[in-house]
Amino acid sequence: MNKSRINSWLQFLTDGIWRVTEDEVTPLQQRLYACIKVVSLSIKQFDVDRITERASALTYSTLLSIIPILAILFAIARGFGFDSLVESQFRSGVASQQAELIISWINSYLEHAQSGIFIGVGLVVLLWTVLILTDTIERSFNAIWQVKRPRSVMRKITDYFSMILLLPILIVVSSGLGIFMSTYIKDMENYVVLAPIVKFLVRLIPYVLTWSMFTALFIFIPNTKVKFSHAWLPGIIAGSAFQAFQYFYINSQIWVSSYNAIYGSFAAIPMFLLWTQISWTICLLGAEMCYISQNLSSFNFGKETANISRRYHDFFCTIILSSICKRFAVGASAYTAEELSKEHKIPIRLTKKLLYELQDMKLILETSHDDKSDEIGYTPAIDINVLTVGMLLSRLDSTGSEAFKIDRKHYSSSWDALIKAREEYLYRNNKILLKDL
Repeated sequence: MNKSRINSWLQFLTDGIWRVTEDEVTPLQQRLYACIKVVSLSIKQFDVDRITERASALTYSTLLSIIPILAILFAIARGFGFDSLVESQFRSGVASQQAELIISWINSYLEHAQSGIFIGVGLVVLLWTVLILTDTIERSFNAIWQVKRPRSVMRKITDYFSMILLLPILIVVSSGLGIFMSTYIKDMENYVVLAPIVKFLVRLIPYVLTWSMFTALFIFIPNTKVKFSHAWLPGIIAGSAFQAFQYFYINSQIWVSSYNAIYGSFAAIPMFLLWTQISWTICLLGAEMCYISQNLSSFNFGKETANISRRYHDFFCTIILSSICKRFAVGASAYTAEELSKEHKIPIRLTKKLLYELQDMKLILETSHDDKSDEIGYTPAIDINVLTVGMLLSRLDSTGSEAFKIDRKHYSSSWDALIKAREEYLYRNNKILLKDL
C-alpha cells in the first residue's frame, strides 16, 4: 500500500501536477504546487538553458571588459571627488590580493588614457568593450526569457551607459547611508531596546543593496516586461547566495597560500575567474527563477505542447487568428498573448509559439495593446474580408523549405493525389471567413 502510494505521488509530481488548472484546487494548494513547480523547473531548466555555458561566456566577456568598466567608474568618481570612497568599497568586496592587482591595472589604464593617441582609438575600444559585455548579458537574459528581439544599438548605448554613470553615485549614497547609520548607533548606545534593532538594520544594509541590485537586474536587463512581484523573491535568494559565496570566498583566501606560492601574483587571475563564473551562475539562476515564476502557467501541459498533433496545431492556429480578426472587426484593443491563452485555455508557451508562426506567415502583425500600456498586441496583416480558413491552411501547408533533391516527376501520382485532395479541401474552406467563425 505504501509503495503504491509513493508511486502515485511520484506520478503526480512528475506528470499530474502539470495538468492541474487553477479552478481545480484551493488558493493554498495552488501556492504549494507553484513552489514545487518553481523548484523543480529551476533544476531542470538549469541544464536545458545551459546556464553553466552562458556563465562561462559572460566570464570571458567580463575578463575583457572589467578593467575598462572599472576605469570608467573610477574616472567618474575622481571627477566628483569621491574616488577614495569607491576604492574602499571595492577593496571591501574583493579579496585583498585580487583587489591590489585590479586597482594597479585600473591606475595604469587611466594613466594611458591621458595620452593623445588613446583619446581617439582607445576611447572607441573602451566603449566597444563595454557595449560587448552589456550585449552578452542582455542576450543571456533574453535567451532565458525566450525573447527573440534584443534592444536596438541606440537603446543599449543610452540605457546601459546611463546605468554605468549612475553606479558611482549609488555607491557613494550607500556608503554615506552606512556612515550616517553607524554614527547614529553611537548616539543610541544608551537606549537598551532600540540600539540592537538599529545595529541589526545597519548590518542588513549591504544585503538590502545586493537584493535590490539583483532585483533591478532581473527587471531591467531582459528586453521584455518583468513584473516586480515575480522578481523580488528571486532577487533576495540570488542576493543572499551571492553574499554567502562572497563571505566564503574572501575568508577562504588563507587556504590557498600553497596555490599562491606556486603561481605567485598570477594566482589572482584564476581565482578571479572562479569568482566571476560562480557569481554569474548565481545571477543567471536567479533570472531563471524569475522567468519561471512569472511564466509558470506556460509550463503546464508541457509534454502535450511538445508533442502536439498537426490537427490540433492547425485547430489552435484557427482559433487564435479568428479571435484576432473578430476583435479587429469591432475596433477593440488588440489581443495580447496572455489574453488569448487565458480566454481559450491554450498553454501560454504554445500560444506564443503559434503567434510567432503566424507572424512568419505574414498573417498577423505586432502592435501596441492599447494607448495606455506598452504591452504587445496582435492585429491581422491582411484584409479580414479576404482572410479565410483556406488561406490559413494554405499558408500552414506551404510554410517551410521544399528545396529537396527528389524527382517529383518520378512520384507524380503521389504528388498529384496529394495536391488534388488539398485543392478540394481548400476550395470549400476558401469561402469561410475567419472573422465569421
